[in-house]
Amino acid sequence: MAAGREHFGSSTAATLAMAGSAIGLGNIWRFPYMVGEHGGAVFIVVYLLSALLLSLPIMLSEAVIGKATHAGTFGAMERLAPGSRWKWLGLLTVVTPMIILSYYSVVGGWSLRFFGEAMARGFDAGAESFFGRFIASAWGPLVCHTLFLALTAGIVLGGVKSGIERFNKISLPLLFALMLVLMGYSLSLPGSRAGVAYLLRPDFSKLSPSLVAAAMGQSFFSLSLGVGTILTYASYMKKEDSILRTGIGTAGFDLLFALIAGFVIMPAVFAAGIQPDAGPGLIFETLPFIFAKMGAGAAWLSRAVSILFFFSIVIAALTSSISMFEVGVAYLVEERKMSRTGAVLLLFVLTWSLGALCSLSFGPLSGTRILGERIFDLCDRMTSDYLMTFGSLLFVLFAGWKMDRARVRSELGGDGRLFGVLYFLIRYVAPLAIVAIFISNLIL
Repeated sequence: MAAGREHFGSSTAATLAMAGSAIGLGNIWRFPYMVGEHGGAVFIVVYLLSALLLSLPIMLSEAVIGKATHAGTFGAMERLAPGSRWKWLGLLTVVTPMIILSYYSVVGGWSLRFFGEAMARGFDAGAESFFGRFIASAWGPLVCHTLFLALTAGIVLGGVKSGIERFNKISLPLLFALMLVLMGYSLSLPGSRAGVAYLLRPDFSKLSPSLVAAAMGQSFFSLSLGVGTILTYASYMKKEDSILRTGIGTAGFDLLFALIAGFVIMPAVFAAGIQPDAGPGLIFETLPFIFAKMGAGAAWLSRAVSILFFFSIVIAALTSSISMFEVGVAYLVEERKMSRTGAVLLLFVLTWSLGALCSLSFGPLSGTRILGERIFDLCDRMTSDYLMTFGSLLFVLFAGWKMDRARVRSELGGDGRLFGVLYFLIRYVAPLAIVAIFISNLIL
């Protein structure tokens, strides 16, 4: 490890940090509405298989590269393949998380606004239209985007141990506890059993190529693959820490949290008699309406549940946003020799600027279209459909075909049979699956 370079204090801290990177809006916001749009339990079955057979090997590939070099994305490629074109993969995975963070912080800002609304007044009969009115305005979403990004920058400014590690040690256990409380309440609602059945009884007649592609894409998005966050966090691991245990722990936490989020939201949706396929507005439009209906009988309970729920969303969003921010900071500090403070300020300005355009694309810039899409939607589609999958493909090709097999095994660990299975998945299965996802994103 480079002299003076920070590292996580323990393997547990590394697992919590990587789990924090994975656990975010992809689990609590995106996963439930994707389940609702794609037939419930059958989507979950494909999602679980994809996470174990595809996303885990990709994540381990990233982690191997980071831990082998103890460098950020750009530096790692330069050390393992000096003078080659692989360094452009490192640069790609500096730019991609910055684009994601620009619109991710907009959604994080929405979460802050809804948390504030729950704290101040709760949700009334007009809750269903509150989201539309809010995002159509100019200053409100922009201020919330700024506040969320400032919170992210403040945590990253504290450094690896005092900032990122400390935040994840506190926030991850708290987040799981909050979600378990909310799940218990959701399952207690009259009519919630229909939501449980929707999540547990797969209807394989709904299985289709588009569902499989969506489930695989969700597992990518959820684990933040192909954008360098896993590589960067792995580079802060100690030499004696196990990538395999950390990777399996991270994937396990991520899967568990996604399922808990589903059991928080879907039983409540069915209990309220609402269709589950509400799409991206499920969290910000449908759930406030549900909270308002709950408030008709017990206003204090509705308020308490809504406060806990949107506070959980804010925490989940922050655990992922700090990992994306750290990728760029690591590049600027290690490769451009900037101070951490200077790097944080520069990235704040850059991501805030693009994020402001994404935020305004729902209001004053709603008529502006690039390639037929709003700025927010274009950034989302470009990163989740193309840049993340392309980055993931390059990572598995590098780990499976460019790196020496003995070095991969040395960093990955595990017994011979387990390593053989994982290496086969990294070398052959993952690249073919990623190409299939990439093609499906182009044609579906």
